[in-house]
Amino acid sequence: MKYRRLSKEQLEELHQEFINFLATQSITAAEWDEIKTNKPHVAEEELDIFSDLVWEGVLGRVEYLENIGPAQMHLFYLPPKEMKLISVKVANPAIDLSTREGFEWFRINWQSDYVEYLTASKAYSDDPNKDKFELIEKGAVITKGELYRWFEEVIEF
Repeated sequence: MKYRRLSKEQLEELHQEFINFLATQSITAAEWDEIKTNKPHVAEEELDIFSDLVWEGVLGRVEYLENIGPAQMHLFYLPPKEMKLISVKVANPAIDLSTREGFEWFRINWQSDYVEYLTASKAYSDDPNKDKFELIEKGAVITKGELYRWFEEVIEF
């Protein structure tokens, strides 16, 4: 398995897609029930293959990721050639960016001396989707990139 198995909730959301996946392998509902009962290891393998296919599709379309913690924000733009990062660090220990109040403070005080910015870019490894997946596993979430683009517009790096 290249990534990780989708959660039970994710698999439930993708129920129809999983049925289609089984159909491409000529596995009927009755045959799937038999596999689950009599060959659970084969069922596990099918779930793993399906999960990897879903992850490949999702990761191939991801353009922006955000990882917002109490004192830092890491905003990623993921064009084809390299990953780009805008990192924001708040040096005020009373502020927690992961709360509504903390983020509101930041919106008002983004030019404060308490806020530091850093930008970076990094080439992908041989497997860009794996690089994106690792960021997600570390807590990043897929976004539409509004925050990243806002920073690009208002701050000259």
